[in-house]
Amino acid sequence: MDIDAIAKTAAGEGDLFLGGRWLPAADRRTFPVADPATTEPVREVSAAAPEDARAAVDAAQDGLRRWRAVAPRRRSEVLHAAFAAMHEHAPALARLITLENGKAYRDALAEVSYAAEFFRWFAEEAVRIGSGFADAPGGGYRHVVRKSAVGVAAFVTPWNFPAAMATRKIAPALAAGCSVVLKPAPETPLTALAIAGLLAEAGLPAGVCNVLPTDRAADVAGVWLGDERVRKFSFTGSTATGRVLLRQAADTVVNVTMELGGNAPFVVCADADVDAAVRGAMDAKMRGGGEVCIAANRFYVHADVAAEFTAKLGEAMAAVPAGPGLGDGVGLGPMINQAAVDKITGLVADAVARGATVTAQGPRPAGPGWFHPATVLADVPDDAEIMRTEVFGPVAPITTFTDEDDLIARANDTEHGLAAYVYSADLGHALRLAERLETGMAGINRGLISDPAAPFGGVKQSGLGREGGREGIDAFLETRYFAVDWPS
Repeated sequence: MDIDAIAKTAAGEGDLFLGGRWLPAADRRTFPVADPATTEPVREVSAAAPEDARAAVDAAQDGLRRWRAVAPRRRSEVLHAAFAAMHEHAPALARLITLENGKAYRDALAEVSYAAEFFRWFAEEAVRIGSGFADAPGGGYRHVVRKSAVGVAAFVTPWNFPAAMATRKIAPALAAGCSVVLKPAPETPLTALAIAGLLAEAGLPAGVCNVLPTDRAADVAGVWLGDERVRKFSFTGSTATGRVLLRQAADTVVNVTMELGGNAPFVVCADADVDAAVRGAMDAKMRGGGEVCIAANRFYVHADVAAEFTAKLGEAMAAVPAGPGLGDGVGLGPMINQAAVDKITGLVADAVARGATVTAQGPRPAGPGWFHPATVLADVPDDAEIMRTEVFGPVAPITTFTDEDDLIARANDTEHGLAAYVYSADLGHALRLAERLETGMAGINRGLISDPAAPFGGVKQSGLGREGGREGIDAFLETRYFAVDWPS
């Protein structure tokens, strides 16, 4: 498959991958995809209409009838082939991600590897879907419990991880025997189209995975949420949008997974290895330019080590080479669009107006592109908007603490509960702190926590359900019980 060609022209007659064919939108409408490093359009992409959304469910329903009957071993083989194909085409996929998303090429390459791993993990889980057989306690009959594919699964994915957010949903759905309709973010539809093409080449039957780019998200998602044939809906994005979709999902009582916003605290205790904490902070803050839902958002540093940590983190962040993501040695690419830059700039200005100090700042590349410099803020008050809002950018706001009960209260004072990070030389101490933090995930003395083999998800208003791990496939399975007469 010529993945590079996807950035230049439609793969065939159009850009909707529907029923195993490349088709234009029903009304032939298109929308532009821009390169964040130049702000210039990369190309026009077909914009799916409501008619296309209905046609995608038709195709998926037809594909479901065939795919759910395929033996688990065969489903596993297709996913293994997709895993191999992603690694074979990793450089091209990474270039495509950087082109439409802007992230540094090294981060894009890491994303491709991470995204591919979902295909391998769920290829292995496909053959481990369990059933049960037991005596009824009262005797006379048997319980047979089976797990089967929930049905057609509809996905809406964000722009920050255009490969990984797609495969994290597609892989378990296919492993379970479900068929898929996917609407990628309008900022980054090209990567999802490439993955659809690779799945087809890996042997996935037509209609089992359908990808519909569009800038008419509400129209497409609305059709899917109103169609009773869609029995699973999974969304990754903002909490505000998640609330709206949950209300719509209630009408058809569809099985829902929501991975929503975060506001991750990063805690550095007095006994922490400061150098290790800085390295972890760079991983947790700067991966993908900070445009990550589990990015460290608020830094709570013990007063005894705050000066050292702030100075060393500032030095590290200011030294990150910034520029177009495909540039040699670049570690920080542009933000996704001008609105993102404006939001980050406004949050920094608000914090400074409330008493925070800019202690370090990296360069902003000259010329076009939606860039924001890596920035460290010290003495940030709790009432600053940046402490209550998901930054989604390369800014590290630091505040201090001395009392751990007060720290926990401040860290938990948010509607979100996705991820947290704790650094302490005493592992037991770190674990006890992490258990008191109201989050679905925590990094203990490490800044990278995502793993396809582990359950990903949050508590409170950061979402519902889990993706990845053994829990990931359960979201696409229905448990069914049969009472079988069994005379003594």
